Amino acid sequence: MPVTRNSTMPDSKHQPEQVKYNPKNIEMMKKQSILTFCLTVAIAVAMSLAANASDGERPDVEPNMLYVPLVYDSYSAAAAHAVTSNSSKLYSLDAGDEWLQQAIDNTARAQRARQRAMIDNPQLVAYNANRLPEAPPEGVISADPRQGMLSITPPQVAVDEVTPPETPTPPLHNWLHVFNASLQFTQAYISGNWYQGGENNLALLGSINWNCNLNQDLHPNWLFNNALSYKLGIATTHGDSIRKYLINEDNFLFTSQLGYKAVKNWYYSAMLQFTTQFLNNYKVNTRTMTAAFLSPAELNIGLGMTYNYKKADDRMFTLAIAPVSYNLKYCRNITDIDPTRFGIGAGRHSKSTVGSNFEAKWLWRFTPSVMFSSRLYMFTNYEYVQGDWENTLDLSIGKYLTTQLYTHLRFDRSRTRDDDWNYWQFKEILSLGVVYRFATVN
Repeated sequence: MPVTRNSTMPDSKHQPEQVKYNPKNIEMMKKQSILTFCLTVAIAVAMSLAANASDGERPDVEPNMLYVPLVYDSYSAAAAHAVTSNSSKLYSLDAGDEWLQQAIDNTARAQRARQRAMIDNPQLVAYNANRLPEAPPEGVISADPRQGMLSITPPQVAVDEVTPPETPTPPLHNWLHVFNASLQFTQAYISGNWYQGGENNLALLGSINWNCNLNQDLHPNWLFNNALSYKLGIATTHGDSIRKYLINEDNFLFTSQLGYKAVKNWYYSAMLQFTTQFLNNYKVNTRTMTAAFLSPAELNIGLGMTYNYKKADDRMFTLAIAPVSYNLKYCRNITDIDPTRFGIGAGRHSKSTVGSNFEAKWLWRFTPSVMFSSRLYMFTNYEYVQGDWENTLDLSIGKYLTTQLYTHLRFDRSRTRDDDWNYWQFKEILSLGVVYRFATVN
């Protein structure tokens, strides 16, 4: 807004503030403007003469302190042409303003000279506006007179404390359940003229496994694990003229461990194991019964120590040692079944012994779809030894399909010795089928 001199002298209370000018200051500013203009023109002429050298090539221009560093930001069209007199009308004073017009012209000439230098000598441009280094972070500068140093402290930004919404914690369960049921099957068709012979057959293997364990997150000093499993295998047979199918697997097993923590992963414990079968089984082409419900059945109770190790859900190991163990073998049907096949005296239903036993269980989940489990059990009454070693490799195909390889090696010196296998017994099953699983999370 232009500033004017007021010729009237109103009352001092209502008199507007007037601008006073010092002639000495105006004269000094004129001299500075003339000096700046002369210096700028001299530099521009020297650079123009160097650019128009007779050899046709532009020599390297020695950067002047006025142009170091040169930063190319943009090209101003207004600076490439002479400043018109109209541009000066933006600034007007009632006093003489020749000095102001000279300052404006000098600034425009300096800008044109700077842009001309950058265009003719791009190698002198140190930076581009798009590639400038990042500005230093803002902060509070404080001086340390003793060390003669300045330190920059990041400003303290007040952040409103917002309380995150509370995530509801799922309730913990006293008992953790893991259940899976599977139905595996194998099928083979062989034509009557097959050169090697053979029979058509269809085999089904169903299994149920249920684990119910005390949650040690709620009860860290107690160990209470319970496991129940049942396997039933049925296969068709054409070699048996009396029956169309046979039972090749019928095994019910229940185990339980109760312990109180002694030190680290060791527990004082009591162990129980019970095993039997449910269906009748016969020899091929005979009516001789080989097994039935509670014939045989075996109960083992022991006292000792248990080592329990668990790493997440992919590795678990349990070792139970019972120096004092009670073993009971039982055969309910001694009329159709020979009890001596199970280590029981002829004509007797049961046999009790005292000895020692141990059981080791190992589970290793290599990947979410590959799992290996193993169980080793042994009992001795210091006269004979019997043991079972079971291994299962489970390969999951999707969510409901699975392939299993199951092996069972058994040693029992309480039975009659076999000419081919001695006291050893072995079973192997490879199957493919469907599976259903569910488990308690916590």
